[in-house]
Amino acid sequence: MPLIASPVIAPPKPPPAPPPVVGLPDVGVATVTYTDPTGKVWPLSDSSAGWFTRGAGVSGLGAVVYTHTRDAQPRGGALLRHVAAQPRSIVWPLYVYGRDHMEFVGRWRALATAFTRTLRPGPDGRPVPGVLTVARPDGTARRIHVFYDSGFEGQPKRGAGVVSDNAVITFWCEDPYWQDTVPVTVRRESAVPLDHQAPYPTISSGQVLGATTLDVPGDVVVWPLWRITGPATLITVTREDTGEAFTIDPAKVGHGALAAGEQVTVRTDPPQVRGPDGSTWSAALDWPGAVLWPLAPGTNEVTFQLDGAGPGSAVDLEFHPRYETA
Repeated sequence: MPLIASPVIAPPKPPPAPPPVVGLPDVGVATVTYTDPTGKVWPLSDSSAGWFTRGAGVSGLGAVVYTHTRDAQPRGGALLRHVAAQPRSIVWPLYVYGRDHMEFVGRWRALATAFTRTLRPGPDGRPVPGVLTVARPDGTARRIHVFYDSGFEGQPKRGAGVVSDNAVITFWCEDPYWQDTVPVTVRRESAVPLDHQAPYPTISSGQVLGATTLDVPGDVVVWPLWRITGPATLITVTREDTGEAFTIDPAKVGHGALAAGEQVTVRTDPPQVRGPDGSTWSAALDWPGAVLWPLAPGTNEVTFQLDGAGPGSAVDLEFHPRYETA
């Protein structure tokens, strides 16, 4: 007696992975990665990872959006009084796939967690951003700090969510400028005293404290991190073109002169001063006149004045050049 069996239905085959996207609007050929707040790096332009970027929908990588404050003029027209850079939004379409449903779901869930983790409070109570990095074929790279805004929801169409789906993610950037991934570091230190006549005529190192020229690459101002190393009794750093300056007096916080090797760290954005033991030294600044000033792109004439300086006295600064575009 013949048996009637139900037809066997094979599970759906995963769609073939399209070739990796290597061309992005406003970027061109590049390798793109996302680093989540835990430090894990997620490739976004490599199809072998199980997901990749759909370049045709990427946007928000170009010049910063600005608002203009204008004053109308009695004779017509207007004067531009103020310009303010606005937070940036970046749209990033992502195609996620798997060889079967559970592999796809595992990848989808992991990516959703990596992006939305930017909305969770960090150690100081504020959300910790992720980092979107665009690397060029010549080895240079620019990055921007991003928070997840919306879009990791999948597509409302037949067949989506079985072994593949699309997410159109929107990132929000509180600082709209891109940064070089490699910081610029500058060091100026006290010259070692030399007898210029014995045993033969000698000159000291050019890396000395006092007036100096700093060259800043990039498109917009940078906010440096300063490290001042003693010995020093009083520290004054001046930007000559604007006259802006700040002075640090260790005596104001009951510390006394900086000894050889002791270091004060000054962060300009957000403003912060730390003493040798890591304690807050904001009271050591010459308020209300102190200005923790930025460096402008191009040439900056700066003066470092360290009273009581000696061998080992030094000023180090570090900054990441900032750019309009990726």
